[in-house]
Amino acid sequence: MELTTKMDSSIENGKLVVRIEAEAIAALEHHIDDSFSKAVEMLFNAKGRIVITGMGKSGIIARKISATMNSTGTPSLFLHPSDALHGDLGVVSPEDVVICISKSGDTEEVNKLLPMLKQIGVRIIALLGNANSILARQCDIVLDTGVKEEACPHDLAPTSSTTAALVMGDALAITLLQKRDFTKEDFAFFHPGGNLGKQLFLKVESLMISGGDIPVVKESVSLSDAIVEISSKRLGATCVVNDNGLLAGIITDGDLRRLLQHTTNIANLTAGQVMTKNPKTIQPALLAARALAMMETYKITQFVVLGTDHKPVGMLHLHDLVEAGLHGDSTV
Repeated sequence: MELTTKMDSSIENGKLVVRIEAEAIAALEHHIDDSFSKAVEMLFNAKGRIVITGMGKSGIIARKISATMNSTGTPSLFLHPSDALHGDLGVVSPEDVVICISKSGDTEEVNKLLPMLKQIGVRIIALLGNANSILARQCDIVLDTGVKEEACPHDLAPTSSTTAALVMGDALAITLLQKRDFTKEDFAFFHPGGNLGKQLFLKVESLMISGGDIPVVKESVSLSDAIVEISSKRLGATCVVNDNGLLAGIITDGDLRRLLQHTTNIANLTAGQVMTKNPKTIQPALLAARALAMMETYKITQFVVLGTDHKPVGMLHLHDLVEAGLHGDSTV
């Protein structure tokens, strides 16, 4: 029974933290005002980068906001206040805009840094938990991220306040994204290794089997030789070409199974007699995600990849697409 009581207490405490922080975020909506609009315009028109700084937990939030801006079309960097005071201030140029993050507005390192930033000539936006602080009076624009209370029962550990600063940073980044007409293609360009990047940029030529690994036989070879080619190349099919090397058809494992349902006398058959003529083909420059969607539509597991001369230049198998982390999307 004692265990149950402790578990119930943990659940309630957890729910309370979520509730307090959710209320802090909801209240933040009322702070999206003319100052926010001016901050967006200042950031949007910046000819340099967005430099974001903060100490401790605020510094961690600053790093995340900087990362979000970088991935959504707004060049940014994180500058540690202490490092800036010991040489790293050289990364800041007059064309930059600086965002300072502080709960109290009285962070010693940030306050020491501000006169140096002003001497460089940058404009400064502050995300502050105390909009009436010393720091607030030195900045061009102040965005109020103050909260009623921290989720910490002692009202000490930064919890609600850091969440509010993070959300305000996200609001700036996403508003800038929309103002720049930043598309999912733009996003994918900055995330080439992610799923969206693969969907929008990875092409068939990057995944297809090519060169000597392409299973290919001439129409005149025996079916037995064609089966050996299919087995040795392990793609479940072989291209069949004419004497000029042009694609004439394809033989798949499925073709062989259907053939054997009707006859087992295959000794005198040639590849040309058994092949499926006019197989589905694709071009090397086709998006790989589109190729996968086509496979799903046609219910096939491989494509012959043709060059402009109608000769096979590769073969693409379903397994290679799946291993690359793609999923079918007919809208791509």
